[in-house]
Amino acid sequence: MVKKNTGFIRIWFATLYSLKGLKAALKSEAAVRQEMAAMLILIPLCFVLDVSTIERVLLIMSLCIVLIAELLNTAVEALCDRVSTEVHILIAKAKDIGSAAVFVALVQAVIVWALILWND
Repeated sequence: MVKKNTGFIRIWFATLYSLKGLKAALKSEAAVRQEMAAMLILIPLCFVLDVSTIERVLLIMSLCIVLIAELLNTAVEALCDRVSTEVHILIAKAKDIGSAAVFVALVQAVIVWALILWND
């Protein structure tokens, strides 16, 4: 039986695995790099804009949702490619749905930013 880490040690290793995954995504996926670059510009911009604290939180969280969707999509694509590189209807469906999740996240981010910025 494998001994599982608990407490702070589990949190430490979970953090290391998460950072390893983020590094892998940044290294292998142009979309992740583009979204991170956009976040590096837009998040500081949130603190310059004349918006309320809740609006600032919404602006930042909308960007985080895009990155989360992209990371999950990247994970789905990597798993699909591991299972099979040949064209299969279910693998295509999984990849298309992952891509759709990213698209929906991007649309919601644009809507949030537009509504908050144009409302002022």
